[in-house]
Amino acid sequence: MTTRAKPVAASVAPAATTSASPMRLSYLIGQLDRIVSRRLSEALAEHGLTLPQFTALSVLNARGRSSNAQLAERSFITPQSANEVVKTMEANGWVMREPDPNNKRIVLLQLTAAGKTMLRRCDEMADRVERTMLDTIDDADARALRALLQSCVKSLRAS
Repeated sequence: MTTRAKPVAASVAPAATTSASPMRLSYLIGQLDRIVSRRLSEALAEHGLTLPQFTALSVLNARGRSSNAQLAERSFITPQSANEVVKTMEANGWVMREPDPNNKRIVLLQLTAAGKTMLRRCDEMADRVERTMLDTIDDADARALRALLQSCVKSLRAS
């Protein structure tokens, strides 16, 4: 038997709609994605970094060494786009390449000290964007929102 989770931030008024039915959740998630992406892109530009580069640096930091294909998949970009992102990051000294010890045809990418420094600076910018986004949500609801979103991701990946 499946139980429904309690609504997050029940004290927050529902979004206004033009019809009697509430806005689709998928629409709200898409709208949030576009706003967060725009805000992050603007903040990261101050450091000369793009959102795909920031995502790639974050993935490498979290996962350690990764191939270009793994990086592309985990960064939500095409392998061709990942090639361009990696070229720029390598030229800036943020990543380095090394052969995979198990398969000499695969090149693994990893963060350099400069890449970790850049990521720390940009994480601060991302933290500010997230704090602004969650400004009207208390800590317990923010934790619940994170858990609910992770559950949504898990469900869709499993289907």
